Order: sequence, then structure tokens, then C-alpha cells
Amino acid sequence: MMSRRVSIPVRVGSVTIGGDAPVVVQSMTTTDTRDVDATVNQIKELAECGCELVRVAVKDKQAAESISAIQSRVSLPLIADIHFDYRLALAALYAGADGLRLNPGNIRDREQVARVVNVARERGVPIRIGVNAGSLPVEFKPDVPLAERMVEAAVEQVELLESLDFNLIKISLKSFDVIATVQAYQDIAAKVPYPLHLGITEAGLPRNGSIRSSVGLGILLHQGIGDTIRVSLSAHPCLEVAVAFEILKSLGLRQRGPTLVSCPSCGRAEIDVIALAEATSQYLERVTEPIKVAVMGCVVNGPGEARDADVGIAGGKHRGVVFRKGEIVATVPEKDLLQALIAEIERGT
Repeated sequence: MMSRRVSIPVRVGSVTIGGDAPVVVQSMTTTDTRDVDATVNQIKELAECGCELVRVAVKDKQAAESISAIQSRVSLPLIADIHFDYRLALAALYAGADGLRLNPGNIRDREQVARVVNVARERGVPIRIGVNAGSLPVEFKPDVPLAERMVEAAVEQVELLESLDFNLIKISLKSFDVIATVQAYQDIAAKVPYPLHLGITEAGLPRNGSIRSSVGLGILLHQGIGDTIRVSLSAHPCLEVAVAFEILKSLGLRQRGPTLVSCPSCGRAEIDVIALAEATSQYLERVTEPIKVAVMGCVVNGPGEARDADVGIAGGKHRGVVFRKGEIVATVPEKDLLQALIAEIERGT
């Protein structure tokens, strides 16, 4: 069993990050924060799909002040995403934000940071030092390897916050470059005791972005590094949450919703495994219980995998066997396999 890096816990609203808390899944709204109704509706969608923290973009004073109205209508803690203007951080804090994300690449003035820190301390609001490869301070040695520059930027900001008697700190070091990101997190994990927020930034469209995120986050999580994650995709944020939970489930770190095991199909299969797996996957989107379902195509691995699942099917010649907890419960024609499987799923685990 993997051992997790020990970090100092912080609370964002009602959610604990770090310490012995589970790895927390978060996302970010794609709505204009000034549009309160649209933002509230999307946050409610995110809550329904399992998101535990949500970040909102604060690009002007109106967006910052909208946090209060949004917060009164949603259950998830809200993190204000701040760039360039420290006054927006102050406005977000006064509006009741549960957390801040500050970018050390574009808010540099010590006195400005100190003003934000003073209010955050009074309100018990944590600050994430959000380092992005694309917005590093210009003086951070462009000839030095990217991971090293990212870590230096984070450490400098940590030292600034600590010098201001502030330790409600989270840290992220994100890049599109998977190797640089992994190296940066490995380095910072050994230097500071604070919780780490993992992500591969600007990872791309769902297929490629999910792969890049799974590789980078999977390496770090398996090494015990990471207290909260966001999968950044050019897609609806609920898909980010779904991919994040799949990553955590694959490592045994969290269990939420079903797990579908399906074979890739081959010339031995005598049922349409791919169509059956796709239909099963669509059905499972509405299931929230942590049930393991197997859809297998032939006698090579099918019976073993189906028996290992809570419920499953193993295909034969235009028919299949339905299993529950290792026991055969039915043999049905191919055309009835999906409904027979759904019936067993709905019986529960």
C-alpha cells in the first residue's frame, strides 16, 4: 500500500485538504462569474457529479462581489481565482470567498500581498500559491530548467507569506509539460510541509487531456504526493470531475460511482462487446454507488473477470452468462444481455 506524504491540513470552507484527509477533487466554472444564475447552475451541476471544491474566475470587481450571492445558493466552498490586481483578492475576501488562488507571476508587490494576507488571516481563509509555467516572473532565469524555475517561484512566495506570519498555504506548480510538472512537484514536496494541489494545466481536449493528466497525476499520486487535484480539460467541468475520480479509483485512493471493466474485443468474441460496453457505460452514468461491473466477450478472461466483479457478463456464441458475486444467475441471448445486466445492477451490491 502506498504511503502518502504528510502535509499540514488546511480547511477551505467545510473541506479539509491535506493531513490524513482524502484527496479532494475540484474543478473550475466556465461561466462568467458576474452571471450569478449561470454560475450557480453550473456549480450545482458540479456538486451533483461529485465535485468537492469549485474555483471561480474573478476578473473585475463585479465578479468579486458576485461571490456573496453565489455562495448563498450553493453548497460547495468557493475559491476566488485572482490575477494581476490584489484589490480583487480583497474584494473576494470581503464577499466571503472560502479560498484564494494567487499567481506569484503577476502579483509581486510585497505590500500588496501583505494587505491580502492580513485580511485572509483575520478570516481564516487559505491562499493557494498557484505557479503556472506560462506566467512565471520574468526574472526567473529562462535558461534554468522549467521545473527548477517553478519551484523557485513557489518557494519565494512561501517565504514571503511565512514572513507575514501566514501559514494557511496550499501550493500548485502546473505546466503542460508532464515531466517538468512531475519534477517540480517532487522537488517542492521535499522542501515544504504544505498541501499540494495537483494538475497538468491546459491539458487539452478530453481524449488527449485525460491521458496527459492521468500520466502526470498518476505518477505523483502513486508516490504519495498530492492532496487535491483538478483535471484541466477543454470540456464541460463535470467531465474533469469524472476523469479525476477515475484516476483516484484506479489507484485505490477514492471510491465514487461504478467501475466498468470491459474487454477490448477480438476475433474470438461472438457478441458485440463494444456496443454492449458502450450501452452499459451510458447506463452507469446515472449510478452513484461504487459497484464493479464487467462486460467481457469470450471464455479466455471473461468468466474470471465477470466473477471478480459485483455483477458481470461473459459472452458466448450469440449469448452470454450473467454473474453476481461469482455465481451464475442467468444465461440469456445476446439481445437480452444489456437488460439482464441492468436488472442485476439495480438489485444492488
